[in-house]
Formats: sequence, C-alpha cells, structure tokens
Amino acid sequence: MKNKILFILSLFFGLMFINAGLNKFFYYMPVPDDMPADTTRMFAAMLEIGWLLPLIAVAEIAGGLLFIIPRTRALGAVVIAPVLAGLIVVHFSVAREGLPMLIAMLAVYGWVIFEDRNKFYPMVR
Repeated sequence: MKNKILFILSLFFGLMFINAGLNKFFYYMPVPDDMPADTTRMFAAMLEIGWLLPLIAVAEIAGGLLFIIPRTRALGAVVIAPVLAGLIVVHFSVAREGLPMLIAMLAVYGWVIFEDRNKFYPMVR
C-alpha cells in the first residue's frame, strides 16, 4: 500500500514539473492578473537571459519524467534538486503565496529521498 501511495504522489509530483516545463515552451497557462510586482520583475529578468528558461524547462521535463518511473526516481530527484532549490528561494523571498504548495512538494520529495536513501549513499561517501 505504501508503494502505491508513493507512486501516486510521485506521479502527481512529476506531472507538475512536466507541466511547468512545457508551459515555459508553449505558454498555455495564463499569467494571473494580480501577480505581485516583485514576481513580475523577477520573471522579466529571467526572460532577459535567453537560455535560462529553456534550461529550467528541460530540467523540469526530464526530472519529472524520471521522477515518475520508480526505477529512475532517485535520478529524477537529483535532476529536480536545483529547480526545487530555486523554488525555495523564490517562494520564501518573493512569492510567499505559493508556500503551502511548496511545502507539500518538499514533503513528497523528502519521502522519495528517504525511501531511496540507499541509492544516494555512494554520492555522499
């Protein structure tokens, strides 16, 4: 039962990252009208660097796909780690309204790291 719950949470987690990555290429989700000015300026600055958003998008899509597959979930967690680090900085400094979702995502991420901890031991030795 625990493995099924972990798979379902990993599936949603991975799909959220795949969706976010695809949106950076195709812009199909509308930008909210009431977005704070600081957040708007931050995204405008990221758009000025032409290669940054496509790089983040590829990392999100690849990491999300890897995260869904149980055998490659640990590798997906490694690929997604820098993106999550950026999300932590953004949501704690600029866009605090996204903190509840970020905390839920970090809980799923932490559970996956804990469950696959044996796969990470060679990296930290």
